[in-house]
Amino acid sequence: MSRLMIGIDVGGTFTDVFVLDETAGTASVAKVPTTRPDQSGGFLDGIAQQVEDLSQVAVVVHGTTAGTNALLERKGATCGVICTQGLRDVLEMRRRDRPRTWGLRGDFDPVVNRRNRLEVPERTLADGTIRTPVDLDAVRAAARQLQAQGCKAVAILFANAYANPENEAAAVAAVREIWNSPHVSASHEILPEIREFERFSTTALNAYLQPEVSGYLNRLESALKDGGFDGEFMIVQSNGGVMAVDTACRLPVRTALSGPAAGVIAAGYIAQSAGFDNVITGDMGGTSFDVSLIAGGQSMLSAQTAIDFGLVVRSPMIEITTIGAGGGSIAWVDKGGLLNIGPESAGSDPGPVAYGLGNDRPTVTDANVVLGRIDPDNPIGGKLDRLDVEAAAAAIDTHVGAPLGLDTLAAAEAILRVANSRMAGAIRLVSIERGFDPKRFAFMPFGGGGALHAGAMLAEVGLAQAIVPRYPGVTSAMGCVIADMRQDFVQTLNALLDTLDTDALTGFMQDHADRGMALLDAARTRFDSRELGFELDMAYVGQTHTVSVPIPVDMNGGTVSAPTREAIAEAFDTAYAATFGRLLDKGVRRVMNLRSTVTGIRPKFDLATLAPGTGAAPIPKATRRVHFAGHWHDTAIHDRLALPIDTVIDGPAILEQPDTTVLIEPGLQGRVDKFGNTIIAPAEKSP
Repeated sequence: MSRLMIGIDVGGTFTDVFVLDETAGTASVAKVPTTRPDQSGGFLDGIAQQVEDLSQVAVVVHGTTAGTNALLERKGATCGVICTQGLRDVLEMRRRDRPRTWGLRGDFDPVVNRRNRLEVPERTLADGTIRTPVDLDAVRAAARQLQAQGCKAVAILFANAYANPENEAAAVAAVREIWNSPHVSASHEILPEIREFERFSTTALNAYLQPEVSGYLNRLESALKDGGFDGEFMIVQSNGGVMAVDTACRLPVRTALSGPAAGVIAAGYIAQSAGFDNVITGDMGGTSFDVSLIAGGQSMLSAQTAIDFGLVVRSPMIEITTIGAGGGSIAWVDKGGLLNIGPESAGSDPGPVAYGLGNDRPTVTDANVVLGRIDPDNPIGGKLDRLDVEAAAAAIDTHVGAPLGLDTLAAAEAILRVANSRMAGAIRLVSIERGFDPKRFAFMPFGGGGALHAGAMLAEVGLAQAIVPRYPGVTSAMGCVIADMRQDFVQTLNALLDTLDTDALTGFMQDHADRGMALLDAARTRFDSRELGFELDMAYVGQTHTVSVPIPVDMNGGTVSAPTREAIAEAFDTAYAATFGRLLDKGVRRVMNLRSTVTGIRPKFDLATLAPGTGAAPIPKATRRVHFAGHWHDTAIHDRLALPIDTVIDGPAILEQPDTTVLIEPGLQGRVDKFGNTIIAPAEKSP
């Protein structure tokens, strides 16, 4: 019997499905329109197109944007806060930052309305001492009031609960006795870490998302089971790992940006297999262009991110820069006569003008269609018979050409130049502005539209070459299948290194290891191995910002022992010098937080499974006129999936496949490697 693994990524325009048959060693893909507002329709439709019998499916892994969309669109649940007296407005005051750096204008509404933020008497000091026990009668009264006000979830946010959770834990127990849903979030359970605003924000956003995300995931899980599925259903986290559905329902804040994170994981695996350690990824879907950097085979992780202004999530996340430059991003001319792209997107409904579903404003996809780069008779996704080139051209004329005094083709090229410029700016942001030379990096475009812009990124940024994956349109879905199971933990220590209690540190490390291993044990999936990782956030006394210090750990079976203070000091000096180039003489070291990672390494499939055969390259299936730099070129059209290993194709050429279109511009050359990737580089430099 077949053993199937399914990865599903839901984007703003398309839902992507990657199916791996481990028994047969084959893979198949599907791309269906995303259904809004309930994304479960596209999810189930995508599976149904590829799998008839769900009982043959061992694992389904989902990269979801449900949480991210709920935050961006402010469509989470009505929720409440019960907090320490005097801290009612922490969520609204934030760090006293503002939407516009230069000026005092700008509005911000926290996800919890002020009338739903209630205070109760209690006080825990920063050293963990309880000065005022929590008033549980006040807690119960607050919970009843919040329920009467229509709240579906509640967050318990007490001062210094990271240092001693006793008061907060007692309040949580009291609330759960009377709360009519499981949606109760406590800051010491979500983020036991110093810094009140970040802890409060992350916990409040978790509560805000719980009803929405857990309802969505539970609907999916029920539908899968009704269809005969009895395998493991897992969700991709923003750190690039996966977690069980019940964990995702409890910690939905960790699903923010989960789909793009899966794409970065797949890109890293594909690149390393192909011999590239340094890669800049560019995921271009229908709504956005997501960029991330992989250096030395390692993805960049951030401890904190802002999903939108003021919506701060402090949880390990793969660093991803997102701009509104997807295929569905709308082109428009402002009052000053400047051409802009996005951030508004036509999405999947109504979609670009060429879809003929009601939109009359031109998009990046419409420009590619008018210039001949996308075949109007063979649109991806399978839902449309033909794209309306004439309508796309008319929209470009009306909204871009006429205001700028350009003809149709010049206006379409202008749209692409602006889009490419914005995309190149995002790539420079994650590379040059962080000290990385893009000439040392390859560009990996994926998503439905990324491979159409690979050549432009090489020219604009100076990247060495581009690697187009075998199935670029479903790379994030493939990443769902590849990702390991990962659990992250944090605990604030806030102690001078010279007086650090290493026995207490050992206790926290052991607790994290035990909890992480228990979660791996509970997962109904197999692991090739398990890994533990520990690091400390450290700084010199007087400094605000910390450096991450990986620490050596003694392991004896399942027992963990912390390193000595001397070993920690040596590790800090190494990390600090690597970051800042020097140490501070007579500086006193402080240990702020312990961060622990428990990873279950899932079996990886051999990318050679996806590789084409060998032999002579077939002749082009057609020739089409395509517009480049002001001129029409007769361009060879190839069936990309039919190209054998070591095929070399000179530009201009277009490689078509069901999930995307690959564009090889004039002066560039593409070569098919042993995994079916297409390596694009200037003709004289192509390997």
